[in-house]
Amino acid sequence: MKEEKADVVVIGAGLTGLTIAYLLRDHDVNLKILEAKNRVGGRIFTKLSNNNTTIDLGATWIQKPHTHLLNLLAELNVEIFQQKIGSSAIYEPNTFSKGQYVNLPPNNEPSYRVKGGTISILNTLLKYTAPSTLFFNQKVKSIERHGSKLQVTTATSSFATNKVISTLPPYLFANSINLSPTLPENVNDVLQSTHTWMGESIKAGLVYDNPFWKTENFTGTIFSNIGPVIEFYDHSNFEESTFALKGFIKDELASLTKESRLEMILNQLRKYYGDQVNTYLSYEEMVWRADNTTTLPYKNFVLPHQNNGHPIFQEPYFDNQLLLAGTETAASFGGYMEGAIRSAEFVTEHILKYLQLV
Repeated sequence: MKEEKADVVVIGAGLTGLTIAYLLRDHDVNLKILEAKNRVGGRIFTKLSNNNTTIDLGATWIQKPHTHLLNLLAELNVEIFQQKIGSSAIYEPNTFSKGQYVNLPPNNEPSYRVKGGTISILNTLLKYTAPSTLFFNQKVKSIERHGSKLQVTTATSSFATNKVISTLPPYLFANSINLSPTLPENVNDVLQSTHTWMGESIKAGLVYDNPFWKTENFTGTIFSNIGPVIEFYDHSNFEESTFALKGFIKDELASLTKESRLEMILNQLRKYYGDQVNTYLSYEEMVWRADNTTTLPYKNFVLPHQNNGHPIFQEPYFDNQLLLAGTETAASFGGYMEGAIRSAEFVTEHILKYLQLV
């Protein structure tokens, strides 16, 4: 087994993990980031589809109150643009009503998307991350104390470190990594009942060469209480050179095949747009509950956002050597990209104090 040494080991190369690396870039810190997947991003997942169309199948939207994220994007020169909603939408209230055309109120709190897809944030952060920092396909199996060090072990490697930062969803952390010593019972209880952001979501997108859904008042916005599509939005790029519809479908369809979900979506869209929906170039989807490096089945019922931002996540463990980070742990905006950034900032400040670099 290969053995490595580090000042700090970060578990997870998602938005929190890469932001920590970015914030530490000018400090003399031997940092290692262990990622279970073969890619960066975590719940940021941008699929490059036909005709170079980008489909964000994970985290997508940013809002004005997300000030820490917006400040970081400005610093990185990552551009955003406003999500087009339109002044009207298609709405299906129940199975007894056909889709209705409804007027939407003025959009005083617009959402924004990232030019080039949300992965552009991660790709830019990677420019500031030394390749030797990243270790892919390294699913952490255990964290054990050995003397004054923590030993982080994967299937192929072992890392001796002064400090471990887990950016995994807390429920996944508690149920996929063996800890020695164990965490206090009250802490573990919170971890076991913390909701994993996007864990139940299914995001789906259809790529077209013609944006037939766009008219003077409509931009492809759909709301349905029936489904399978429950929310759909225009997902064309900023330059208006590639065209797509994207949104959420009902999470109870996770047990079906991809082909079955697609046919159900097309059947629904035909009611609004006719047979032109059949001209799609490609269909993309992400069933997040199928990704065991993001989420695991809950042992008990957990409400959306339950325990996100809980005070126990602001505390260090293992005599100040273990911190729990990631969007669910943020004291505010838990479950959003903004929370991931705020968590990274909080943890970085702790690291620098711990290593006496400030």
